[in-house]
Amino acid sequence: MRTLSLSRALDHALEPGSAGARFSSNPAAVRAEKRGGGRGWRRLPQKRVAETGRHLAPAAGIHAGRLFRAARSILNSCNEATMPGRYMTLDDFLARELDGKHDAAGAHRLRMVLGEIALAVRAITAMIERITLYGGAGAGVDAKAAARESMMALCERSAYIAGYAAAGSNGTRATAAAVRGGYLLAFEALDGAAQIAENGVAGSVFSVREATRESMDEDAREAAWLCSDGTPCAAAYALYGPSTQLVLTLGRGTHGFTLDRASGTFVLTHHAMRVSDEGVELAIDGAREHAWEPPVQRYVRECRAGSVGAREREFSQRFGGCAVADLHRVLMRGGVGIVPREPRELQGTSGLRLVHAAQPLAMLVEQAGGAASTGRERVLDLRAGALDERVGVAMGAKSEVARLERYYGEYERGVDRPFDSPLFNERSLFRPEACA
Repeated sequence: MRTLSLSRALDHALEPGSAGARFSSNPAAVRAEKRGGGRGWRRLPQKRVAETGRHLAPAAGIHAGRLFRAARSILNSCNEATMPGRYMTLDDFLARELDGKHDAAGAHRLRMVLGEIALAVRAITAMIERITLYGGAGAGVDAKAAARESMMALCERSAYIAGYAAAGSNGTRATAAAVRGGYLLAFEALDGAAQIAENGVAGSVFSVREATRESMDEDAREAAWLCSDGTPCAAAYALYGPSTQLVLTLGRGTHGFTLDRASGTFVLTHHAMRVSDEGVELAIDGAREHAWEPPVQRYVRECRAGSVGAREREFSQRFGGCAVADLHRVLMRGGVGIVPREPRELQGTSGLRLVHAAQPLAMLVEQAGGAASTGRERVLDLRAGALDERVGVAMGAKSEVARLERYYGEYERGVDRPFDSPLFNERSLFRPEACA
């Protein structure tokens, strides 16, 4: 009977092409993978190893139980060699992060609220997949409405969300949990929903704040939301793409979790994310250049000039049609994302909603070592004048945001204004077309 080595059997048991597929019982391989940071390795369900063992064992002349035990031993040693935090679940992470940081009751409530947000993200992921299959041309509109209704229903059922404010709906609402206190949730249910019809990327944004007695009073509810501190106690966004990711902060760093769809669990895949100061990403909607403020035009013009211009290096300008997706790319690769506020006569829906999106995203960026500004002041220092107020924002590397703030300062002092003379105005005799 032909024999099959254990290492060859394990090659079949592991994912083809993954780092784990190249593992054997050789300790040197384990140490090498550990030095490499464990890239590409993925924990395999032991059920799959067992099933593979039952199929391979007869051909290999090995007892199935013995093959399974050997495979499990090697898999466990490989998993221990990789970074432990890479496989930490969201529940485990929250338990560790909240331990001792709040009173026991407060920590439990916040953990439950964040867990419910994770459940909502899973539901929206499944909903997007269904709408993509059956939605037709109006998939984006359907998805946005369905996502908002799903989030509102979750808030109404929650025992820990005392009130909520949904972007695109009127005002705020208190829930049955308001009598017990808890947390306020402001959210943008589905940013970039219009792209779902063409299988594009969309996202959700969440802002969690502590409820106060004033915020639950029907007559003063909206005013209390507006007077609250600009910094949430927790913020998160979800990105719906090739994989579903949940990026959150509790005020002590920004961390990314990826949904394992097989188990329905979010696992920690991006620990302590940092915005690189060396990044070259520029995310802005170039089609609206005619409506940008002069400091933004100057900044983008210099970036476009690349290595032959004032910046003396090349930039990559991209726009994804989804603020969450653009910000995620900046978090991963560095650079800056700009959502300009347009002049009053052109404003429409320009900028981001301050309470629902701008401030939670700003908190995530700052906790990752970046900065978030309107060009004139820090986003988290703003107090909203209305619940649906929008602001222009620049978020990303501190050096890039500081440069844009400097351009705003120079423009407002008149240092950066173009020279204005009647001789060289639009109707001037010195203009090239007049001399033709």
